[in-house]
Amino acid sequence: MMADVPGYLRTCFHTGKLALLAILVSGGIVLQILACALYNNWWPMLTVIMYVLLPMPLLFFTGSDASSLFSESDNGWVNATKFLTGASAVGSIAIPAILKHAGIIGWGALAMELSSYFIFVLAIMCCIRMNDEDDYYRFI
Repeated sequence: MMADVPGYLRTCFHTGKLALLAILVSGGIVLQILACALYNNWWPMLTVIMYVLLPMPLLFFTGSDASSLFSESDNGWVNATKFLTGASAVGSIAIPAILKHAGIIGWGALAMELSSYFIFVLAIMCCIRMNDEDDYYRFI
């Protein structure tokens, strides 16, 4: 499909995809900061630790071969990567929920934190889809 499109149009599409990713990530960061600044409570920034830890197993254990994460594998490193990435993703939701349960943050901050998380997840899924050259991950 993209083979028939002229080169300058492909470049334009790629630039638009990059702009969309930048807008999504910026929106997630803004929501993260607003969740803290609007309620004058900076405890929700603990979630940033999980956002930083989330891609680390992917970078260290799989390198640029992200396709191994979507397949069943007997490789111990790939399984460790899946586990650590999943634990970080659950921690990104659990930290704001625990803070709300403890009465440290309010409902508004919790909603902004979770919205920020889902925007970041959407950006990651768009990035994976954008970097995929074949049509294998069409469902994302």
